[in-house]
Amino acid sequence: MRAFALLLASSVFSAAPALAQAAAGQPPHGAEGHEHEHGEEIIVTAPYRGDLNLLAGTSVLTGEDLQRELRPQIGETLTRLPGVSATSFSPGASRPVLRGFQGERIRVLTDGIGSIDVSNTSADHAVTIDPLTAERVEVLRGPAVLLFGSQAIGGAVNVIDRRIPRAAPAGGYHVDLIGALGSAADERSVGASGDVALGGSGLVLHVDGNFAKTDDLRTGGYVLSSRLRAEQLELVEEALEEGELAEAAEAEELAGLRGSIPNSATEQKSGGVGVAYIKGPLSLGVSYGRFESDYGVPSRPGAHHHHEEEGEEPAEEEGEAPVTIGLRQNRFDLRGEYRLDGGFLETIRLRAGAADYEHTEFEGAEVGTVFKSEGAEGRLELAQRERSGWSGASGVQYFRRDFEAIGAEAFVPPNKTDQFGLFTLQELDLGVLGLEGAARFERTNVRSSTVDVRRRFNAFSLAGGVNYEIAPRAKIGFNLSRTTRAPSAEELFSNGPHIATQAFELGDPNLRKERSLGGELYFRWDRPTYNISATAFLNRFNNFIFEAETGEEIDELPVFQYLQRDATYRGVEVEASARLGEVRGVRLVADVVGDYVRASIKGGGPVPRIPPLRLLGGLEAQSKFWDARAEVEWIDDQTRVAAFETPTDGFTRVNASLVWHPWGKRNETSLILSANNLFDVEARRHASFTKDFVPLAGRDIRLSARFSF
Repeated sequence: MRAFALLLASSVFSAAPALAQAAAGQPPHGAEGHEHEHGEEIIVTAPYRGDLNLLAGTSVLTGEDLQRELRPQIGETLTRLPGVSATSFSPGASRPVLRGFQGERIRVLTDGIGSIDVSNTSADHAVTIDPLTAERVEVLRGPAVLLFGSQAIGGAVNVIDRRIPRAAPAGGYHVDLIGALGSAADERSVGASGDVALGGSGLVLHVDGNFAKTDDLRTGGYVLSSRLRAEQLELVEEALEEGELAEAAEAEELAGLRGSIPNSATEQKSGGVGVAYIKGPLSLGVSYGRFESDYGVPSRPGAHHHHEEEGEEPAEEEGEAPVTIGLRQNRFDLRGEYRLDGGFLETIRLRAGAADYEHTEFEGAEVGTVFKSEGAEGRLELAQRERSGWSGASGVQYFRRDFEAIGAEAFVPPNKTDQFGLFTLQELDLGVLGLEGAARFERTNVRSSTVDVRRRFNAFSLAGGVNYEIAPRAKIGFNLSRTTRAPSAEELFSNGPHIATQAFELGDPNLRKERSLGGELYFRWDRPTYNISATAFLNRFNNFIFEAETGEEIDELPVFQYLQRDATYRGVEVEASARLGEVRGVRLVADVVGDYVRASIKGGGPVPRIPPLRLLGGLEAQSKFWDARAEVEWIDDQTRVAAFETPTDGFTRVNASLVWHPWGKRNETSLILSANNLFDVEARRHASFTKDFVPLAGRDIRLSARFSF
């Protein structure tokens, strides 16, 4: 916790901004306690006045929508939003994928700063943010997310909770209880949080605790993809020819495996306490939280790896022990805000956090590899007072991480990363015309004494935008950005077998900075009875860093190498909704979401693991006390694949839900009955490393309840 004390002393940090449009016909529940009429713009993290359109394409998940979509991992919670997929490595580890970007190009934040874990190190590592604690989740896309750091080139996910109170609860206290049951994995989860004002002192106390547990996930169709099933059936024939009856029976059983995914159970716990002083222009609070997760890592059929120390005899192959991960994180946070009476500055904001993180990869009952990380991050932000349409903010940001992996299969050597950033965002509102600009300078120092390599990078990024109101509540805009990202320690230093991903991973210590020139063209039309939002984007990369399978093997593991080439990402996102009519207080609303990404490496074909075309349409009946919804999600085949990557069959899923608000929608209390994947189809995400043997959930009947008082 020395890093946390350092951050307090040096006063760095604060949350950054974004805006979102209210969904058609549905006020965003829980948005700072206000009901917003359709078409009204709402502040998301509320640090600025004005309409910062640089953050084009922002989506917000809150209220009953968040309650309905809650899953143990944040990646699976967000997949119905436009432009969002998930890594879906296992039910216990799933990170968001935005516009086809994942890993080091997506920042996952809690209240504006990072999750301070190692989920970016590898796809099998869980994100240490419990969705059960979320008040709302913001998905931020577009060039201005460079305000969060160069690792947010593809976008950012910001989870807002109440662990550090923002306001004294009305009536002196507020309590939330939430629980859910799910049939696909026999899921049971429960969470509780409470806020209480301590008399008239200005102090507000918060406590929360959450628990979620699942058994092995049941899936629709076969567990193995058609390609892996064919491989197993070939093994059956070969084993029978050689008289290996036991091996033939095992391969035949794997080929016919249906139902539950072996070794996919999870158990997740989190809890925290926070206190804030809120009085007059000052708000200052601190919190402590602990996150624990234990989850299985499903193994690829036929994958065998035995690591022998020098001089050891090769081990007998008696079947691979199941790999599980036990994860623990202790975290401290600070948030402060001071509003000035007059002058150029309006608000000073401080946001900081520090965490000790450790997870252990078990091979059966034996400890395989231990990953440890001590990290800290923070921001100090100065928001300007609006003058003649001009507003903005500037600040500094600092991040540090001390990482170590211990064990025979520690594929990344011990390393340290320090990053310092300066940023500014400025907006000029000229009525029908709006102008915006952002800039960021970043200095990154990555070093590993074990391999005697130290790399220093200076990165400068710029973004600018213009929007024009062509009609009342109708706007077109264009954003342009030039961003630079330093390679991460994992991309530079990886060199070894990784038991959980069943791969031999190789970095390159000579990687150069990654540069991107990106543009967005967007259109928004927001009327009382309908709204439309459409965005087309293009990113051209120089020295794009990616991990590709080489076709080689080391220690009987496939080799994945970090390479660098030029690349291009292009795509579209469309979201629309409309009120179809209203009869006797029941409003009928239709909505549609669509997204598509095409990504190519110059001279090397497609970028690996890019999600295919997706369309989702829904029809919803809304009233004062209940909502009923049915939706169809169609995902296309992905046959545009990289070398050694397998195609993924498309699928169509049908979902339905019924929501009851016993005291009306001005109270957050609700009961939701939902049915996901009603027809129990076999579904796989192309963005997943494990898609061929870890499909998505089959039919999942869920019951969730939330009580607020």
